[in-house]
Amino acid sequence: MKTYMAKGETVERKWYVVDAEDMVLGRLSSQVAAILRGKNKPIFTPHVDCGDHVIIVNADKVRLTGKKLDQKLYRHHTSYPGGLKEVKYRILLQEKPEFAVYESIRRMMPKGPLGRKMLTKLRVYAGPEHNNQAQKPETLVLK
Repeated sequence: MKTYMAKGETVERKWYVVDAEDMVLGRLSSQVAAILRGKNKPIFTPHVDCGDHVIIVNADKVRLTGKKLDQKLYRHHTSYPGGLKEVKYRILLQEKPEFAVYESIRRMMPKGPLGRKMLTKLRVYAGPEHNNQAQKPETLVLK
C-alpha cells in the first residue's frame, strides 16, 4: 500500500464556530490547535496545511482552573535591558480576553512558516457576535 500525502491545493476546508463560554482555556486551546493543524482529518499530513477555519466566540467567558488566575503570569520581553513584563491572567482576561485565547493557541502550534500560515485561519471574538456569517460556519461542540 502507498501512503497518501495530501496536497495543499486539494484540501477541503470547513468553517467552525466554537463557543468558549465556561470552557477551560488549556483544553479549548489544545482541541482548537488540533483542528487548525488538521489532525482531526484522516488525510492529515504533517508538512501540509490541511486544517479548517475556526471562529471562537465568548472568549471573555473562558475560565482557568485552580489558582491559575492569580498565580499564572503572561510574560514578554521588550528587547530592552531589564524589559521583562509580567501580567497576571486575571488582569489579562479582563483587559484582553481575545489575546489570551489567541496566545494560548499560538503557543501550541508548530513553530515556523507553516505554523504561522495555520494561525491565519483562527479568529477570536470576546463577545457572542462574529462577522463571518457569509462563510456559513458550522457549530462545533468541544468536550
